[in-house]
Amino acid sequence: MQPVILDQESKGPGTDAEAGSAGTTRRPGRPRSEQAEQAIIEATLDLFAEQGFEGVCVEAVAARAGVGKATIYRRWPNKEELLLAALGSMKSPFPEPKGVSVRDDLVAMLTVMCHDRADPRKARRYALLLGEGQKYPRLMARYKETVVEPRHDAIRAVIRRGIGTGEVRPDADVEIALLALTGTVMAKEKAADGSLDGEFAARIVDELLLGLTPRTPRTPRTAR
Repeated sequence: MQPVILDQESKGPGTDAEAGSAGTTRRPGRPRSEQAEQAIIEATLDLFAEQGFEGVCVEAVAARAGVGKATIYRRWPNKEELLLAALGSMKSPFPEPKGVSVRDDLVAMLTVMCHDRADPRKARRYALLLGEGQKYPRLMARYKETVVEPRHDAIRAVIRRGIGTGEVRPDADVEIALLALTGTVMAKEKAADGSLDGEFAARIVDELLLGLTPRTPRTPRTAR
């Protein structure tokens, strides 16, 4: 497939290639900069899927995306930052917690994880990341720090909020709860019935909350 040329740097700054001429009505659709950024991210992921980390270089990404190298360097200073941005895009953003129900917020987050896991393209790329990542411990450490941990922190915050509101037991182990939620999604393979979805996310949360919700103290029996 031939790249779509998005970059028009030869026109120089101040022209319609960058911000549009004064008095010119912007065409409907995505801004050029957003189109270019998406093309760069997709080109990076495609090269990564085809050739692994070694196959990703700025020159190859620029050629695949149909942009100039300067367009890439304006956004990401080096290959590592570009890779982190591209790999981070494989995970859809979590919805903002509504703060009304711990269950509902956890289900919403896990539903996003399930949908990503059920996407065969994302699943293949993620499997390659795990396989290739062992060769690049620094990159993987930064991926976990910048992509994985913020998502885990969001889940932890919801669980801790539940402890504060009384929806979750005060002695609940937050780390074990986090691992139970995320690990179940990661361990699940997409079934023929499409069960890796929002309904599956709700089942995970409901089963976990059976063990996390406060226990009602038993009323002592009256001696007869």
